[in-house]
Amino acid sequence: MSGVKDIKIFSGTAHPDFAKRICSELGVRLSAARHYHFSDGEIGLSIDESVRGSDVFVIQPTCSPANDNLVELLVMVDAFKRASASRVNVVTPYFGYARQDRKSKPREPITAKLVANLITNSGADRVITADLHAGQIQGFFDIPLDHLTGMPLLASYFKENFEVEIKKNDVVVVSPDVGGVVRARKFAVMLKADLAIVDKRRSYEVANFCEVMDIIGEVKGKTAILVDDIIDTAGTICNAAAGLKQRGCKSVYACATHAVLSGPAMKRINSSDIDRLIFSDTIPLPEPKRSERITQLSIAPLFAEAILRVHSDRSVSSLFDKS
Repeated sequence: MSGVKDIKIFSGTAHPDFAKRICSELGVRLSAARHYHFSDGEIGLSIDESVRGSDVFVIQPTCSPANDNLVELLVMVDAFKRASASRVNVVTPYFGYARQDRKSKPREPITAKLVANLITNSGADRVITADLHAGQIQGFFDIPLDHLTGMPLLASYFKENFEVEIKKNDVVVVSPDVGGVVRARKFAVMLKADLAIVDKRRSYEVANFCEVMDIIGEVKGKTAILVDDIIDTAGTICNAAAGLKQRGCKSVYACATHAVLSGPAMKRINSSDIDRLIFSDTIPLPEPKRSERITQLSIAPLFAEAILRVHSDRSVSSLFDKS
């Protein structure tokens, strides 16, 4: 592997399988570290090999339990910095707290900026992540950030499985809200499909609640593909699917990079009008969150290539030049 410095891949406890997939792609072993808790719940860490002068990559999405995984990440970065690593790169496939990126009403925190500060001040030299909920979060960091996207991976699934429908122009890509139009438009270009938009009204009094108001675009008789970055409680995506069915869609599929799937998500999905949901593996799917309706694709090869390019000081953005 190119590069003067040794490359070391470490994993937190949030998603060790993802770290192993990255190591398999790179042809390197997962470096040794022991994670433990003190009796009062405090997080401890023991690094079981030297990292002095090494290019360290810490794999840790800040998914549920978000607070524990975030603190564990900060503890790891601090430990590697104090152990004289040449560079500490945070690889967080899913960046939690990204939805609190602005003040939507008075006296609210901007927690995405707070978390960016915490990661930076812990000693991280670089961040690699995927599909931030809001692109401007890149500017919250005072260190380099490489922003990957799972959209080409998800689009490839539909290209392979809906080739006939795409050629017949029977596919419409749907944004579940106005805020996701740019993402959906790019996805529609990848599939050479039409675009539609769900106009919804979100309640700012009740978190994670919305209702479908109208659908902009022609969807009758078509196969709809809802595209989002995150599916959390699944209220938005399931309401959108119901609205599309009511307006004559023959089938509804959905995809997103991050499968948060909290609270009533699985109950809603299993009783929804969605035929299948496609996710990447930025977040682990434990048994209670698995379903015949859910397919998970691995984005680890993309992260592995990004890590290799960062390690060897080559362009990361060129990964998407052909997308």
